Amino acid sequence: MAAIESFPAEAQDYCVTTVALDETDHQLLALLQRDSARTLGELGELVSLSPSAVQRRIDRYRKAGLIERHVAVLDPAQVDVLLAVCLVTLAKESRALHAAFRRRLLAAPEVQQLYSVSGETDFVVVLATTGMSHFREVSERLLKDAPNIQRYSTMFVLDPVRTGTALPTRR
Repeated sequence: MAAIESFPAEAQDYCVTTVALDETDHQLLALLQRDSARTLGELGELVSLSPSAVQRRIDRYRKAGLIERHVAVLDPAQVDVLLAVCLVTLAKESRALHAAFRRRLLAAPEVQQLYSVSGETDFVVVLATTGMSHFREVSERLLKDAPNIQRYSTMFVLDPVRTGTALPTRR
């Protein structure tokens, strides 16, 4: 895969990634994001490539960092998980304080997603807990007793209307 900078400007505008992708790459990445358990043969048939050519492309995606990992996505309702979305505002702004907060939350297995965001809120945290008492314990451990938190608010997910992991690879 060539660096995107080596392509004409109009082709660079077509890509969202920092790695240049052709039409087959876009198709293959879309298929992998929907179901990465498909065999190389199945993927090859869908994008008109041999299984070995598909494997070479997947290897390049991994090497380029486009594919971070392969996971199984579980339905929270089927495993009886309470999802909570917390909006966190820090008391003081500094690179060191942000890094300390990130480290604290990244060490907690209940933190499913952590986003540093713009606006009045500094972080959006998605927690997966086994119920209200577990949520209470986790929020006290991670948020209530944490230094440098000005405030936080929590919303509980009642019904996950749409969840997704697929990202666009083109504009």
